[in-house]
Amino acid sequence: MEKNGNNRKLRVCVATCNRADYSKLAPIMFGIKTEPEFFELDVVVLGSHLIDDYGNTYRMIEQDDFDINTRLHTIVRGEDEAAMVESVGLALVKLPDVLNRLKPDIMIVHGDRFDALALATSAALMNIRILHIEGGEVSGTIDDSIRHAITKLAHYHVCCTRSAEQHLISMCEDHDRILLAGCPSYDKLLSAKNKDYMSIIRMWLGDDVKSKDYIVALQHPVTTDIKHSIKMFELTLDALISFNKRTLVLFPNIDAGSKEMVRVMRKKGIEHHPNFRAVKHVPFDQFIQLVAHAGCMIGNSSCGVREVGAFGTPVINLGTRQIGRETGENVLHVRDADTQDKILQALHLQFGKQYPCSKIYGDGNAVPRILKFLKSIDLQEPLQKKFCFPPVKENISQDIDHILETLSALAVDLGGTNLRVAIVSMKGEIVKKYTQFNPKTYEERINLILQMCVEAAAEAVKLNCRILGVGISTGGRVNPREGIVLHSTKLIQEWNSVDLRTPLSDTLHLPVWVDNDGNCAALAERKFGQGKGLENFVTLITGTGIGGGIIHQHELIHGSSFCAAELGHLVVSLDGPDCSCGSHGCIEAYASGMALQREAKKLHDEDLLLVEGMSVPKDEAVGALHLIQAAKLGNAKAQSILRTAGTALGLGVVNILHTMNPSLVILSGVLASHYIHTVKDIIRQQALSSVQDVDVVVSDLVDPALLGAASMVLDYTTRRIY
Repeated sequence: MEKNGNNRKLRVCVATCNRADYSKLAPIMFGIKTEPEFFELDVVVLGSHLIDDYGNTYRMIEQDDFDINTRLHTIVRGEDEAAMVESVGLALVKLPDVLNRLKPDIMIVHGDRFDALALATSAALMNIRILHIEGGEVSGTIDDSIRHAITKLAHYHVCCTRSAEQHLISMCEDHDRILLAGCPSYDKLLSAKNKDYMSIIRMWLGDDVKSKDYIVALQHPVTTDIKHSIKMFELTLDALISFNKRTLVLFPNIDAGSKEMVRVMRKKGIEHHPNFRAVKHVPFDQFIQLVAHAGCMIGNSSCGVREVGAFGTPVINLGTRQIGRETGENVLHVRDADTQDKILQALHLQFGKQYPCSKIYGDGNAVPRILKFLKSIDLQEPLQKKFCFPPVKENISQDIDHILETLSALAVDLGGTNLRVAIVSMKGEIVKKYTQFNPKTYEERINLILQMCVEAAAEAVKLNCRILGVGISTGGRVNPREGIVLHSTKLIQEWNSVDLRTPLSDTLHLPVWVDNDGNCAALAERKFGQGKGLENFVTLITGTGIGGGIIHQHELIHGSSFCAAELGHLVVSLDGPDCSCGSHGCIEAYASGMALQREAKKLHDEDLLLVEGMSVPKDEAVGALHLIQAAKLGNAKAQSILRTAGTALGLGVVNILHTMNPSLVILSGVLASHYIHTVKDIIRQQALSSVQDVDVVVSDLVDPALLGAASMVLDYTTRRIY
């Protein structure tokens, strides 16, 4: 113990009140137990651990081979507000004798429960140092007040997120006594998913249940609005009955209102319903496996918004009990869960999805950090804690900058010629852009992407931008769920069956989204462009190839095999020119940049391209822009080719109008302005009268692919509210 100046072991008292706080404290207890040369561990058990109706969960502490020094029966039954107050009072009466006997150097207290408030109050008044786990967080109920009250009593703080750390600093806590460690439960979570899980699923839900085909429900009363929370629980059970999936329902905690919630369960026959398994307690190791492989978790437990994100399991968070928590993409908030239909619709939206895993609350290394922090505590320091504003030093500007950071995305556009990376703000402003030639081989390309993204992420810090994630726009067919390029266009070589999400996520430690460039153009229009606020519209992107994206009922359409919106390969002529897809007569064979380049070369080879005022240097390849220039200067053959290309595109738009009946068609890309008038003429000539009023416009976005890639990040990393 040379580091902290103590010449004896540090005597640590860990007090646990319920099944939830033990899941966070147990990893620390195991860590302390493995270092007997530094620590002596005393375990005090109180609260609902010792009540049969809540599973007698003290037994799992014994099963973990911890010696329980003291058992304190502190719960006054009644499960109402008065019983909670009386329980705090009873704990305050009993704890002084225990603490006088144990004489700990430090007491570890977790969270925001009323039992924890009694523990912190007793220790503070008896001059025992307090280490508080998970301070600084925000949820949305009376728990906030209790958590912050414990913070003011505690001498040392272990927090889980950067935001929680900032909250503690702004609450005048000493920065030197705050440890940003992550959540201790993540040390177990992040190594748990690969273990055998089917036997656990069968044990709790039945032999006929499959992975991802069941629901875990865990809902607690909200002590500031008990009547509403009971009604919400009743609606939840009705929705789950209607949804007709096997469901594991855990009994609520011991807060005021829990007795009424249990009555609702029994009134609806949940304990005997063939689709439900109602249990008082599941050991944490098994609970991890159950939520990791569930089709969905529903309720208002902090576990849903914290731990479950580590597995990407969909979560429906009901009501306001956790509304202030930081959450991953997997959480759908139903704040006003006031109808069965609203909850049922949320179940249909979430069930069976798989989201990117989130590490907001930890990286799996919390316990080593906490043990090191404990060893650094100097018992010779004055006990009286200091309250202080963050000292005015260099690091304070960093703290203030963090608060004022511009929330941003890292956007990547993989084109046939160039590879572009940009930092894009929440408002769609391109803060900085980087461009390189797209390499021809996979190895060179993936290495360049990683290098450019790392450099851009480093630059973002200097530009005061907080990167929320990475969005990638690429040509070809993409599986956005897995972040894999399935088949690429011929313009990008060695780019089939490529996992883009894993290497970028592993390198940058950020969530990564990947989609087709046409889809990204549609997403850009939905968030930043002329499609903003529209329920249904179609984007056609005209460039080297022809692509597109379809927004239907505000959502992007991917199709069953991720092949929707391949609008460039709509056939508009049975005997048209060959297309790069292997067919012929496609829009892309007429109207793409490649098609125009092909026709320009033909004219040039026949000396029919150049007119007065035009020249093409010998070292410059003839391309689409030369054809357009010739048409503008009066070249009749060039004008005819452009008119044919515009007609093909117009016929494709007519087919889209007749198939999708959108409210708007947006032409995007470098060729859009050259086609718009011809497309409108074809619609007037060929379209049904019922769709002739649909507007066709040219996009006003400069970089739709980059903005669309960014919108995937900005839409999903900010909290979604249903």
